[in-house]
Amino acid sequence: MGWFKRLKDGIITSTKDKKEAPDGLWYKCKNCKEASTMKEVKEVFHKCPHCNYHIRIGSHDYFDLIFDGKFEELFTNLIAKDFLHFTDLKPYGKRLEAAKEKTDLDDAISVAVGKVNKLPLVIAAMDFSFIGGSMGSVVGEKIALGIDYSLEHRIPFMVISKSGGARMMESAFSLMQMAKTSAKLSRLSKAGVPYLSFLTDPTTGGVTASFAMLGDINFAEPEALIGFAGPRVIKETIKRDLPEGFQRSEFLLEHGFLDFIIDRKDLKDRIGDMLSLFA
Repeated sequence: MGWFKRLKDGIITSTKDKKEAPDGLWYKCKNCKEASTMKEVKEVFHKCPHCNYHIRIGSHDYFDLIFDGKFEELFTNLIAKDFLHFTDLKPYGKRLEAAKEKTDLDDAISVAVGKVNKLPLVIAAMDFSFIGGSMGSVVGEKIALGIDYSLEHRIPFMVISKSGGARMMESAFSLMQMAKTSAKLSRLSKAGVPYLSFLTDPTTGGVTASFAMLGDINFAEPEALIGFAGPRVIKETIKRDLPEGFQRSEFLLEHGFLDFIIDRKDLKDRIGDMLSLFA
């Protein structure tokens, strides 16, 4: 016999019929395995109400959380193309079409400008749902253009990283984005325009090896996986067991790679505080 409890929204039940509920109604936590209504999850900033696990969210979710309501999306005309005609299990062009249809996004990053506690900020936020948040030419170009916009208007720049690394289907063109974005960020630094780097789960590969670790302030969400190669690859390479919590935010903070860890409910106010200090 399953248990149930009555809520204002309806009834929660632990029976097997639960998985047949409509998409978007339920969330089962990957961490504690407890079930919650999506309404409950959204009310606590897209976190598990039971264990505070930070659920992966997309770029526009972050824009809604951080900006003061209004924001303007930039560079929406940039769309990825299969210029190498790359094919693995299926053509890269087909992968792009499928990703666009599934996510309603043009690529793995969106850039927007708005105000946070009445102070201006440009945010480039990555989307893991679009081919694993992989960094291709469009991702690098949007970051570069976002930096140019920040330089022109003297507005602080922030990247929200969430990526599996370089996009292999674009070969060396993807790897070039590491040098390109890093060079652009050096211009931002020389001009004295602040750059905030916010690392979320996961931030790996070429993204970690370039713009994600170059912030004037580097900060992360709790328990985010952050590293270059994954833990399994490192363990197999060095033939040793890894320390507990290896490559998680807390481990990186303890070893000096991060300035602080921020709970999502405090994110907007903390960013506002940093902007007021830089202003």
